[in-house]
Amino acid sequence: MGKITGGELIKRILVNEGIKFVFGVPGDQLYPLLDAFYNDDKIKFVTFHHEAAAAHAADGYARLTNKPGVVVATVGPGAANLTGGVYPAFAEGIPMIIITAQNQSWKSYPDHGSMQALDQISLFKPITKWNAYISQWSRIPELMYWAFRKALTGRPGPVHIDVAVDVLYQTGDENDVIILKPENYRSLKGPSGNPDLIDEAARLLAKAKMPLIHLGGGILRSDAMDEALKLIDYLKAIVTTSIGGRGSISEEYPSLLLPSLPGALEAQTEADVILIAGSRLGDLDYWGKPPAWGDFREQKTIHIDITGDDIGLNRPVDIGIVGDLKVVLGQLLEAVKKYTPPRKDYPEKLNKYKESERSYLKTIEDLSYSNSIPIHPLRVIREVREFFQKDAISVIDGGNTTVWASYLNKIYVPKTYLSTASGDSGHLGSGIPFSIAAKLLYPNKQVYLITGDGAFGFHIADLETACRENLQISMIVLNDSSWGMIKSGQTLYYSKRHVGVDFLDIRYDLIAEAMGCHGEYVTKPEEIRPALERSLESKKTSVINVIVDKNAIPPHFEILAGIWLEGVEMPS
Repeated sequence: MGKITGGELIKRILVNEGIKFVFGVPGDQLYPLLDAFYNDDKIKFVTFHHEAAAAHAADGYARLTNKPGVVVATVGPGAANLTGGVYPAFAEGIPMIIITAQNQSWKSYPDHGSMQALDQISLFKPITKWNAYISQWSRIPELMYWAFRKALTGRPGPVHIDVAVDVLYQTGDENDVIILKPENYRSLKGPSGNPDLIDEAARLLAKAKMPLIHLGGGILRSDAMDEALKLIDYLKAIVTTSIGGRGSISEEYPSLLLPSLPGALEAQTEADVILIAGSRLGDLDYWGKPPAWGDFREQKTIHIDITGDDIGLNRPVDIGIVGDLKVVLGQLLEAVKKYTPPRKDYPEKLNKYKESERSYLKTIEDLSYSNSIPIHPLRVIREVREFFQKDAISVIDGGNTTVWASYLNKIYVPKTYLSTASGDSGHLGSGIPFSIAAKLLYPNKQVYLITGDGAFGFHIADLETACRENLQISMIVLNDSSWGMIKSGQTLYYSKRHVGVDFLDIRYDLIAEAMGCHGEYVTKPEEIRPALERSLESKKTSVINVIVDKNAIPPHFEILAGIWLEGVEMPS
């Protein structure tokens, strides 16, 4: 036993929590923490070219593992750069531990003119659940435990630890520290639901002629996929998901209807009892209101969430249950069994809803076989999804690209889908770091990214990170040389008066090759599959630069614009 630095102590606590990767950008204030990672086979530091990209990688790590992603940055500009990657995690309930170095304790809070000085506690407060300043070595364990507890208790989210640089360098006697097991300082099981409310909800579901279960992102955060599936199967319920809840159930499941398509909207309107599980019913769920849902006075609503904050937020409920979805859905299934045997058949109307969905997608699918040049975006989406294995991890990034992908990029295996552009933040630029985190975690799984060129440009420098880490990722860029979604709006509402939306024609494939990756340039539909095949054969990260139709606008664009600009009088 001997002396250990504050940096080493933090590292040991992270290892104790089972954290495998820490993401960030180095700085001299972080030397003791960085040195603690040296030659440690239990945890690895992965450096990025921008702190926001590192935060996105930590976010992706958390989405795939349900462990907090950990990101570190140095004082001042390093910490400030993190915020673009922390905000999406905060908006979407993703657990994250943010560790920033701070100037010396004797000259901070308040600062007296130090270089790179920044009140990092105030900076992160609006986009974290909790933050704290560590000014003494002896408080490191206590406040690190507190951080994990806060990140994972209730609705998950990012938390922030600001550590004075002298504390990171300071040494203390390791005999003075007992590193506790996680179960010794936080609960490892979420809260159960109120038994009376569970029973009431079970009676309602048992009597329902056409129950519908709507799965939100909370299902993924609670790792409640199996419990949800068992309840759905027992009741033979129709199931829909929020956009953020995609990947909670296979989209091949017989009673699943794809989000926001006609079949799902019809079912949500006509179901007699709806169970909302882990969704706040935000704008992409049309606020839980007609015409996308039934009238709350006629359609019974059960809403389950980890806190009461979002229950009844946008839609009045008949029964609101606060609890962990994994626990509550298990309770609910056992209660339902008391009132009805397992159902053998799905509701008769399911066939009608499936036909509505098929009919809508027929036009979409027809476009995906187009041989037009420039290539239609849907041709790319279909070819990519058909090429990769069903259990491949699918990463989607962009504006219009995300909408195009929502139609044909089906998710077959739970927790194989990553995208912040389809959640509550609508953030672009996460695609490259998400895919890096996914491949680090699952080196034997195929990982592919479908991204718009605008989103791809945010963190293109981290192609070098993917190459340095020897990761095989296929990145497919739908290149329309523009901010495509904004350009679509200017086309539709401003008579094609395009301002600030057009780029030069950029050879992303050549940029990739310059960074040690494999590059492909695709201008014809028949070139797509051979390029995908070569991307895997290269065993490198690949960038397939596909020139797509600059004038293609997704069918859902005007619906989305109407949601985001609700109440605004658009130009005719």
